[in-house]
Amino acid sequence: MTIFTKLLAPAGVALCALAALPAHAQVEGRIATVDISRTVIGTNAFQTAYEQVNTTYAQQNELRRTKVQERQTLLQTFDTNGDKQVDDAELAAKQNAPEFAKLQTLEQEIQGLSNQIDAARVYAVEQIILQYGGALQEVTTQQQVKLVIDPGSLLFAVPEADLTDQVTTSLNAKVPAVGIVPPTGWQPSREAVQLYQDIQQRLMTAQMMQQRQQQQQGNPEAPVGR
Repeated sequence: MTIFTKLLAPAGVALCALAALPAHAQVEGRIATVDISRTVIGTNAFQTAYEQVNTTYAQQNELRRTKVQERQTLLQTFDTNGDKQVDDAELAAKQNAPEFAKLQTLEQEIQGLSNQIDAARVYAVEQIILQYGGALQEVTTQQQVKLVIDPGSLLFAVPEADLTDQVTTSLNAKVPAVGIVPPTGWQPSREAVQLYQDIQQRLMTAQMMQQRQQQQQGNPEAPVGR
């Protein structure tokens, strides 16, 4: 099992493993935490790669937006009861209509364009995590750390226990840049896909929070969370 896979272990497993350690093992070495997703997001290679993807795949992005809008417009013709939603019954009612075939084609085209963009990003992430084990080993050796735990598996940890920034610094030296065009026949690793999905979720959450803050600043009287 790789270091990456271990860090993705469920919280309960990590806590049980820590509790099972003999008392002397818990005090002989320093225990630290590393957030692998935040580590990768913080690297120069990741940030540059994402910017390059937005530029290199700008045509695919724009075409996807156009087709998504076309799909939304087409879906309106399926809304026979006027509730601005399309349920299974409404879709089934037009299964043999030309609009249904066109909708399926649009779905496939949108998915194909999304796959191209996602593949470029996953490829960039995968190149970074290939060096993650070496970066983690380097930092833990320097800091004399004996045990590293995912912060999501802990109830509490002092800020000093977090080595995320140090591992990011090490990764910056080991992976100054990455490619964004996967080679022919390339297939992403399961670990890279899982990490990419977590990273995307975090970036989306951060964007939503930023937008909410901007809205609240523009309207100070707006209730929080609405």
